[in-house]
Amino acid sequence: MLAFSVATNAQNESYDWTKVMDAIIKVESKGNPKAHNSNGDCAGVLQITKILVRETNQILKNKKFQKRYTYEDRYDAEKSKEMFVILQEHFNPEHNVEKAIRCWNRGFYGNWRGKSTAYYHKVLKHYKGDN
Repeated sequence: MLAFSVATNAQNESYDWTKVMDAIIKVESKGNPKAHNSNGDCAGVLQITKILVRETNQILKNKKFQKRYTYEDRYDAEKSKEMFVILQEHFNPEHNVEKAIRCWNRGFYGNWRGKSTAYYHKVLKHYKGDN
């Protein structure tokens, strides 16, 4: 379980996103913390964009936390995972695995439900251990 968490579920227990993150990491970067896409916007094991770093920092600011992340933190696997947890706990407090996967690929705003995507099925395969 990650040491840093900003939100909890109704039972006041942190949700363990490790299995979801591990599956997404396999699809996004194969675990390479130096991975980046061709335009350089997505970086690190979870392929985090600069927009997601800013969104994470805004969530932290709104919750009156002092901690902030830099764009370089995307290349640190642990800090990337911390950002993932913060974003999921903010946008996905119900801890819906399907929503977590689809939103990571499509964004947190708008309708995350929709047609089945290859990305979702790839991540789900790793999540279920069918790889």
